[in-house]
Amino acid sequence: MNAPIAYPHETSPAPGVAVQLAPGVEWLCMPLPFALNHINLWLLADGDGYAAVDTGFDQDPIKQAWKSALAGRRLTRAVVTHCHPDHLGLAAWLEQETGAGLWIAQGEYLAAHMMVEQIAGYKISAMVEFFRQHGLEQARIDGLIQRGNGYKRGVPNIPATYRRLFHDQRLRIGDHEWRTIVGYGHAPEHMSLYCAELGILISGDMLLPRISTNISVMASTPYADPLGQFLDSIDGFRALPEDTLVLPSHGRPFRGLHARVDQLHAHHAQRCELLRAACRGTPKSAAELITVLFDREIPDPHQTMFAMGESIAHLNYLEHAGSMQRIEENGLIRFVSQP
Repeated sequence: MNAPIAYPHETSPAPGVAVQLAPGVEWLCMPLPFALNHINLWLLADGDGYAAVDTGFDQDPIKQAWKSALAGRRLTRAVVTHCHPDHLGLAAWLEQETGAGLWIAQGEYLAAHMMVEQIAGYKISAMVEFFRQHGLEQARIDGLIQRGNGYKRGVPNIPATYRRLFHDQRLRIGDHEWRTIVGYGHAPEHMSLYCAELGILISGDMLLPRISTNISVMASTPYADPLGQFLDSIDGFRALPEDTLVLPSHGRPFRGLHARVDQLHAHHAQRCELLRAACRGTPKSAAELITVLFDREIPDPHQTMFAMGESIAHLNYLEHAGSMQRIEENGLIRFVSQP
């Protein structure tokens, strides 16, 4: 029996207030303009300054919070776990303000440019057509078109140069060595950081304590199996000690890493069974199955994008496992359960 999940801290810090978690490790909590209303960022003592892990969404309140957090401190570098706007959004601004250069995996850096510049399968038009093929109705498609390039609003600029991170790389940050762990499924090359000496895993979005990480199929890779990749990736965390302190991007720091991996496997297995039951004998599209996966209203284009990507990811996963058959006809993609 794995140790249950436990939270050493009852509350999160106020914006701009750094809370020490361990020697040389501090916690920042910044606001987000979404239903998911916060992101955790981390400061790691680095010589006579601090390295930031993730940067936050490009918004004036977050910039002001950063200025408060850095009062009298020097920022040495910004290590970014992945390319999503709440993580990469202020990297260019921080570099301009402090001189801190960007450290990131190449796949994340290039994907960011593709989304900002709207290249090939990363265009809004490609996403809209992809969702149309998967049955999304016109009203929601119109909402996505009107929303436009939401990514660029969160990441208006990207640093022109970067230090490339690789899997299983050792980073010396101040007095401690951190090992990089690449995970797949949520982003191209999501980079978590583990310090054995401190017993800390900065998990980014790969391991969250209360919500399941969004796993989406992108228009550029329509037949991909990101859910399978994600589940394989989090299984890799089982090699870490069970009492590791996990620092997630959303939610409070927690212990009980192995139990959380088990919970996430069970969560996705349950969702897959619901989809198999819904598609027995009757082919259905990903759009029709959103209400099977989510027991709440999907109120806006931002959440529609995530819900469609997640629905397709589960269906592709089941297809790869031989549990679902894909049917493509008349410009519509549907799935039916296999015996």
